[in-house]
Amino acid sequence: MISLGHVLVLTVFLFAAGLIGALTRRSAITVFLSVELMLNSVNLLLLGLGRHLGQVEGALFAFFVMAVSAAEAAVGVAIVVAFIRRQGTTSIDAANLMKW
Repeated sequence: MISLGHVLVLTVFLFAAGLIGALTRRSAITVFLSVELMLNSVNLLLLGLGRHLGQVEGALFAFFVMAVSAAEAAVGVAIVVAFIRRQGTTSIDAANLMKW
C-alpha cells in the first residue's frame, strides 16, 4: 500500500515540475500543458488525502476539480488556437496584446 508520504512527495514533485515548466517554457502549448500538470498533481493530492483519512470527500472534490479543469482546458485550447492563428507562432514572446 502506498503511504501518505509517498503521495505527498509525488504530488510535490509533479507540481514543481509543472511550475518550472510554466515559468521557463516559451511555447504557449507547453505552458498550457504545464498548468494542466499542476492541476492534476492537486487532484492526486486530494485523492491521496481522502484515502488516507478514509473519507469520500477528497475523491468527490477531485471529481469537481476535474470537471472545472475540463472546462478550463476547452477555453484554454480555444485561446491558444486563436493566438496561434493571429500571431502565426506558438511563442509567448509574441504576446504583446496587452500593450496600450
